[in-house]
Amino acid sequence: MIDKYIPIVLQQFARLLNIDIENNRLDIPAEYGAGYCSGYVFNEHIRILISNYELHQDLIISNPNLHSAGKVIFFKFQNIFTKADNNGKALTAPPSVLIATSRINTDELIAIHSNTATINIEVQADYLNSIFDTDNRSPILQSLLDNKQPLVFEQLIYPSLQKVVDEILAQPASQNFKLFLLRIKAEELICKLLMELEKREEEQIHALNIKDIQTIYNIKEQILKQLHIPPVIDKLAIEAGMSPTKLKRLFRQIFGDSIFSYYQTFRMKEAARLLTEEKLSVSAVGYSLGFTNLSHFTRVFNEHIGMKPKQYSTVNQTGNLIK
Repeated sequence: MIDKYIPIVLQQFARLLNIDIENNRLDIPAEYGAGYCSGYVFNEHIRILISNYELHQDLIISNPNLHSAGKVIFFKFQNIFTKADNNGKALTAPPSVLIATSRINTDELIAIHSNTATINIEVQADYLNSIFDTDNRSPILQSLLDNKQPLVFEQLIYPSLQKVVDEILAQPASQNFKLFLLRIKAEELICKLLMELEKREEEQIHALNIKDIQTIYNIKEQILKQLHIPPVIDKLAIEAGMSPTKLKRLFRQIFGDSIFSYYQTFRMKEAARLLTEEKLSVSAVGYSLGFTNLSHFTRVFNEHIGMKPKQYSTVNQTGNLIK
């Protein structure tokens, strides 16, 4: 029997494992892995799927939304669950959310990956179109709500957004109020994220394809793996098989920042981590991240973090800094 308040993909997942869903939640049996997956269909406009599990192997189910009507906007939250490495130390991959128009491909199958820790919110574009004033939309918001071309944007999750995400994960309300509360929180996240996209200054939005998206994300991963090496646009463009102009344009469109500014932001986040978690000296951190002039490192750190690295390290070690 289909439950209209439970996403179809979750019901198919449960049937594949031959287990029951209780209170909109599927707990993974030990023989298949560990963790859980829960989901809620709030109404015909919006639904949510919360996944935090590890399976012994990938599973494949049919795509329940292959022939569904309407244009959908997807919000995929990543790195929002606390995880630990093999030494029990918390990992600090920055939380972010992917915002995309209706799926670029319409595969008839969906892979249930063996290791998933995400929140997915899907909302009908027509529903959002009915809410927002058509005369005062930025090009990004207009393109997103039109939902006529493949688009992907990524937004880092700042603390106030993370707080709402944490409230969704905590699900503090009783069963009678849970559906109502979660819908309110989901819509709050959507609203705040669209407000962030509105701040971006792109005047022209370019349609994307799978190859372009994969290429830009490969470039991003390469940049973040080599924070001690400043990115060289011409070299990255050759590796991407794009012109420098196209590379810079698509990178900024997806991430809302230039390549170098994006790199510098994460470089300073890593510097802050090395100072506090690894307890390295200011000079050791600066040199390890490719700075040859420590005065320059101090100036850049202060611009991004709001205090000099020595002060930041001292305050953190005394426990007075609220993160």
